[in-house]
Amino acid sequence: MNRWEERDDLTGEHTLTDAGQLIFACLFFAIWTADTFWLKYTTFLNPYLPFFVRIAIGAVLLIISGYLAQRGMSIVFGETRAEPYVIRKSVFGIVRHPIYLSEILLYLGCLVMSMSLAAAVVWIMAILFLHYVSRHEEKLLLTRFGEEYAQYMREVPMWIPRLRKKG
Repeated sequence: MNRWEERDDLTGEHTLTDAGQLIFACLFFAIWTADTFWLKYTTFLNPYLPFFVRIAIGAVLLIISGYLAQRGMSIVFGETRAEPYVIRKSVFGIVRHPIYLSEILLYLGCLVMSMSLAAAVVWIMAILFLHYVSRHEEKLLLTRFGEEYAQYMREVPMWIPRLRKKG
């Protein structure tokens, strides 16, 4: 049992979430590093996008990723709520899964910088995994909060922020 499971204000996560995230992170970075710096088997698209453009786009994605991760983690794990409620503030008002989105954007930032198609395959698998565990967690949240969470789901997109408010 980890220390977060003892908190009544947290709803929980899929049992495979932490292990799956660790496995995908290790697999992604091993393949990305090997393909980007040594093997270079699937980085043949690099000449089509100038280096400085790839680095600039990748850096922006990494900054957004860091912001989402930092804000999301500090809200979920840094604040203890006396009464549990659906979190809608800050990054949770933009997307329902900002911490998982930060992970997706971290990998994407690295991908853009190197254009490694081998790592892109792992990235797609990681997205599918994160979508699966997100759906599981949403079922837990619907069970716990009912209509309040259902309303949140209608108002806040799962992954891609809306450019303008609904309504």
